[in-house]
Amino acid sequence: MAQNAPRAGTPISQSAPRRPAPTCRRPPARSCRVCFPSGAAGLSPCRLLGGRDSAMDSPEVTFTLAYLVFAVCFVFTPTEFHSAGLTVQNLLSGWLGSEDAAFVSYHLRRTSATLLCHSLLPLGYYVGMCFAASEKQLYSPSRAPETWRLFLLLAVTLPTVACTLIYYWSWDRWACHPLARTLALYALPQSGWWAVASSVNTEFRRIDKFATGAPGARVIVTDTWVMKVTTYRVHVAQQRDVHLTVTESQQHELSPDSNLPVQLLTIHVASTSPAVQAFDIRLNSTEYGELCEKVRAPIRSAANVVIRQSLGDLFLETFASLVEVNPAYSVPSSQELEACIGCMQTRASVKLVKTCQEADEGECQQCYCRPMWCLTCMGKWFASRQDPQRPDTWLASRVPCPTCRARFCILDVCAVR
Repeated sequence: MAQNAPRAGTPISQSAPRRPAPTCRRPPARSCRVCFPSGAAGLSPCRLLGGRDSAMDSPEVTFTLAYLVFAVCFVFTPTEFHSAGLTVQNLLSGWLGSEDAAFVSYHLRRTSATLLCHSLLPLGYYVGMCFAASEKQLYSPSRAPETWRLFLLLAVTLPTVACTLIYYWSWDRWACHPLARTLALYALPQSGWWAVASSVNTEFRRIDKFATGAPGARVIVTDTWVMKVTTYRVHVAQQRDVHLTVTESQQHELSPDSNLPVQLLTIHVASTSPAVQAFDIRLNSTEYGELCEKVRAPIRSAANVVIRQSLGDLFLETFASLVEVNPAYSVPSSQELEACIGCMQTRASVKLVKTCQEADEGECQQCYCRPMWCLTCMGKWFASRQDPQRPDTWLASRVPCPTCRARFCILDVCAVR
């Protein structure tokens, strides 16, 4: 204690701990003596500490962030933008026309309009910054900073190049467009690419086409054509000239549309003609069976790709095996079997007859309809009436007849003999 005590005659201020320097908690002001002890306005501690917040609150930063989000959503259109109608297809629907009426003409205009609208996004940002950062004098390029002059040059160059390219595509009734050039490869010598386009338009209007995928990567398969519609291009290949190969599969635990796992397949579409560019299509594994039915050529799979069957496909296999065990139904000789009213592709092959219990027992009811459905369509109807979240109850459940609404179970489905 004696050693630590200050000596006699020594000022107490020399041995006492120093007090911290005062800190200003007020917003930075030029009259603050703590912030500007020597009049140095540029070295203000308050300004250094509060500079980040003030920059984030500036109109320039706010507009930049908002426009960036808008531009990304406008190019890679999410579901919310589609619902709000903020797409090129919706904004220019009057000029584009109807896709169902003229598929080829619609996408000739759509790809050109999309390219032009997207090329105008940098110029739109510059115009917006003229109001958000008026102190930079961007409305007068001669007085704007050099960086902004270079950006303006880029923003003007992009739509100029896009307009030049679109003008080149539109020559000779769009004959120079990439889609028209691809269709011209399949045209006969005495006809032009418009004859092929007319065939594509006719097949697209049919209701039996296979169509799936997001708006930016749609997959369309008709009786003759395999097509992929992207943002800036439409890939087309003729079925008789293509080789399809499943090259990759990706397993995801949750699907955006449901709480069930989903498997996405990547299929490489290559044409035997070297002039036709190959492309890849992606689809859900649950749609793979429907694609195989629509495509004439066999689909090969890579050695390391395992395609998992969907829950519906597994149920249809089990449904068919159980129906085969049930008692058969003999059709009277005077009754002629008609085509299945579900698919209109095959003849009716099943009849609902209550065999699970006696006629007056249980929840099942007797159906008096004549054979009108095939086994596959009846199985799909049975599966469509089930709860997707509880597949363990499917086999034991009861559903109404698709025609007369009489309730039945799997034991009541009898094959027609």
